[in-house]
Order: sequence, then C-alpha cells, then structure tokens
Amino acid sequence: MKYRNLGRTGISVSEICLGTMTWGTQNSEAEAHDQMHYAVEKGVNFFDTAELYPTTPVSAETQGRTEEYIGTWFEKTGKRSDIVLATKVAGTGREYLRGGEGADAKNIRLAIDASLMRLKTDYIDLYQVHWPSRGHFHFRQNWHYNPFGQDREAAIANITEILETLGEHVKAGKIRAIGLSNETTWGIQKYLTIAEQKGLPRVATTQNEYNLLYRHFDLDLAELSHYEDVGLLAYSPLAGGILSGKYVGGARPEGSRGSINRDIGGRLQPLQEPPVKAYLEIAAKYNLDPSKMALAYCLTKPFMASVIIGATTMGQLETDIASVNVTLSDEILAEIEKVHRLYPMPM
Repeated sequence: MKYRNLGRTGISVSEICLGTMTWGTQNSEAEAHDQMHYAVEKGVNFFDTAELYPTTPVSAETQGRTEEYIGTWFEKTGKRSDIVLATKVAGTGREYLRGGEGADAKNIRLAIDASLMRLKTDYIDLYQVHWPSRGHFHFRQNWHYNPFGQDREAAIANITEILETLGEHVKAGKIRAIGLSNETTWGIQKYLTIAEQKGLPRVATTQNEYNLLYRHFDLDLAELSHYEDVGLLAYSPLAGGILSGKYVGGARPEGSRGSINRDIGGRLQPLQEPPVKAYLEIAAKYNLDPSKMALAYCLTKPFMASVIIGATTMGQLETDIASVNVTLSDEILAEIEKVHRLYPMPM
C-alpha cells in the first residue's frame, strides 16, 4: 500500500480509502467490522463515512447507522488512533436531517456532535460538506444544471459561515482538517480565497465522482487541484459497480446495488453499455480483472489523494484493495483513452 498526503495538512492516507455507505442496509455490523479488520491488515488507514449513511437505500430509519458501526469497531479494537477518519455533514434537502436545512453554523455544530457520539471518538480527521447548499451539477444534475439566477452573495455568505464554524471546531480539537464533496471549481476556489483572507482552515480535498465513465475532474478541476493542492477523493470509481461488468445485458444480480437503487443514481442506462463492454474487452485482452483495471486507472491520476472503494462482499473487497498491485502499461492506457474519446460522457 502506498500513502499520499491530504492537501497541505501533512495527514498521510492510504491510496485506497474504505467506503462505508452500504453498512447498515446491505451489510450487517459484523460484516462491517470484518471489512475494517481486513482493510487495515492490508494497509488501509483511511475510512470515509457520512451522517447520511447508509444510502442503499437511504432512509430516515437507518440514518447514522454506518457511523455507529464504525464507532463500535473503534470501541472493540482500540484502533481509533490508527485510522484517518472522514465523515460529512449533509447538504440541503433531507427533511429528516434537521429539517433539510443543510450546512450552516447551527447545523454543523449539531451534526459534528452527533457524529462524534455515534463514532465513539472525540475528534474527526477530515470533516466534509457533503454537497453545496446552492445548485450544482453532481448526482446527474448536469443535464439540467443552471447556475444563472443563483444568489452570489448568499452563496459567499454561506461558504464564509461554514468556514468560520469549521474553524471553531478545529480550534476546539474536534476536527483536524476540512474537505468538500460534490463541489464545483468556483466553489472550491471561493473556499480557498475566503480562508486565506480570513485566516480560516484551508480545504484539503474534494470528494467528487470519478471513474472511467465520468471524468469531469480531468478538466478545470484538475488545474485547480494542481495549483492549489486540493486532492481528489474519488467516489464511485467503479460507477456503482457498473465497470465490473455485472450489469451487462440488463443483468440485476440479487442483492446488488442495481437491484436496490434501480438506475444506480442515473448511471445505469443504455448509453453506458457500449463503453463498459469496450473496457471489459480491454481487461480481457490483457488478462486483467475489470474492477482492478478501473481502480488502477484512477490511481494513475496525479490529482488523486485516495480512491474510495465500497464492497458488499469480502471477495469484492479483496479484489478492490488488490488493485494497488496492478500497473497499467502505456499500451493499456492508450487503449483506455481511445474508448474515452469515443464515449466521453456516457452517463
């Protein structure tokens, strides 16, 4: 396992991060504990969760259960100090989470204290804003995204309030570093600028979607990452499991995410099948597991801070973590780029 820094924080994390959003619905507490044990044995020191989790499916009844499972593992093993722990405050729109108000001073204070209690810890290493309060293009909203008409001053005021509140918690020792998720280039840069002007904590990372089928980060966000040292924590690096090939031809394996969230957040639709088949052919040609190939591709990116994997079985977890041992040749990378040129945004 290799390790990379979170922005300019000096916090070192494994290049594979253990994602947790299935724990509490698709995975039991015992299974979650087994996953954490195995991941740590393989050198993973980075866990990512959120107050919203689990999300397969998301519901008011299960909200917070994932953090509880991590907390009982910490309590049982005493390994809290061995782990870099990331969690998130929810954005707007979830009524059962404090009326769906999203991230502001009041809600961040409430959310942090609730997460600390569930996680059975007195600090969080990386605290992230799950999605912006203003409109954004993530979660397949790019097809009708329209920033025109948004209130600039309100957006800046919200960002400032978030930074000031997170700064209070950094000083109090409740969080070590801050990050964003599902953010835009303008949003990330505005956080950086305001933090510099006001002497507030600097954003270390952004957790955005990135995979062979969705590579928006390769453009302006990559430039920002390069100049400003804001690393990417890539979520859905297998596009919700699509890049494993298990949904080809309309298949819906029992117990899979596609059998629960039918379109996997808008990803599972006809346009994605041709490029998936093309990537599967590349993997077969070079005798590679397609999941390992997809994850290894993400790890080639210089802006990558860590790739967040998610597994519902130990077999999947073993495969995903083993991707760190895969080196993609220039020939394989060239073939991947040819497919990307043909299908630049198929979902």
